[in-house]
Amino acid sequence: MMRGMGNMQGMMKQMQKMQKNMKKDQEELEKQEFTGKSADDLVVATFDGKKEMKDLQIKPEAVDPDDIDMLQDLVIMAVNDAIAKIDKQTQQTMGKYSQNIPGF
Repeated sequence: MMRGMGNMQGMMKQMQKMQKNMKKDQEELEKQEFTGKSADDLVVATFDGKKEMKDLQIKPEAVDPDDIDMLQDLVIMAVNDAIAKIDKQTQQTMGKYSQNIPGF
């Protein structure tokens, strides 16, 4: 019976350590900047790891009053590119935790 209790305490300590590391990794991820670009870098969107846009740059040649649809497409392309990079980095950084927990 006592042997099982020691084992349980060890598991609890491991879980606490993992939680602490997970929180630290999440905070580091949120501080990172991710830049998404459209074709020819006409639109560049910069986000943080929390998926909050921090900057949006549009080159003058992307602005054609007669073709607003193109500009909209370029913005969407840049934003989606940045979000895909955030998702990929999040999976690389945080995925290791879900692999170690049964049921996740």
